[in-house]
Amino acid sequence: MTSLDDRLAAVRDGGRHALVPYLMAGARPDWVRLFEAAVAGGADAIEVGLPFSDPMMDGPVVQEAALAALAAGTTLDSVCATLGSLDLGVPLIAMTYCNVIYHVGLERAAGRLREAGVLGAILPDLALEELDEWAAVCDAGDLATVLMVAPSTPVERVARLTARSRGFVYAAARMAVTGTASGLGDGVAVVERVREVSSVPVYMGIGIATPEQARDAARVADGVIVGSALVRRVLDGQSAEDLESAVRALREALDEM
Repeated sequence: MTSLDDRLAAVRDGGRHALVPYLMAGARPDWVRLFEAAVAGGADAIEVGLPFSDPMMDGPVVQEAALAALAAGTTLDSVCATLGSLDLGVPLIAMTYCNVIYHVGLERAAGRLREAGVLGAILPDLALEELDEWAAVCDAGDLATVLMVAPSTPVERVARLTARSRGFVYAAARMAVTGTASGLGDGVAVVERVREVSSVPVYMGIGIATPEQARDAARVADGVIVGSALVRRVLDGQSAEDLESAVRALREALDEM
């Protein structure tokens, strides 16, 4: 068990559906204020985007945010230095790519994240067969390795992924890059396949943009991840107060369950 397991299990045990906004660190000079606004709006955790120039999973909105962050000089070290001085009061889960981690070095990257208060990490381009070295470093440092299950994941592989995932399992609702979409895609089926083999919390993401979608996802999932719809607001120059209101609308939809 990791600290993230404990924190998120407490959310579920309390009868609450977890809301996890994704926001790109460094996308705007006031990015810390935006993170604070998301927490004020009712986020149970924040997925912290660490920018990378050639992401394989991110759609055009998150790519735009990543490029803005990189242009501003954002790095893993700079984000960790800033996060380490904060106390947002909710778990932080880093989302980035292998190049960023391997460039810094596995042990150093995991150590810097954990020192900054980050409790988990998602590396969507790190295959299960290549996970062991990174996972061992994370396990030693109490950094949860959060793994993803896709609509195309074979049943046998679902069992292996869920057995190795820490904190929660990320149920990808679509075989697509991140972005907004209608409906829940294959999200319900993915969650049900995870439920058949594991009791770990399952959070649905990719394409969830509206309070109605969040509420529908929460009918089957333990939590929802909302990214591109919020990042679009950030890129369009909306204020922290606007972002807080958007997150609160999602929170209220989940609380209706």
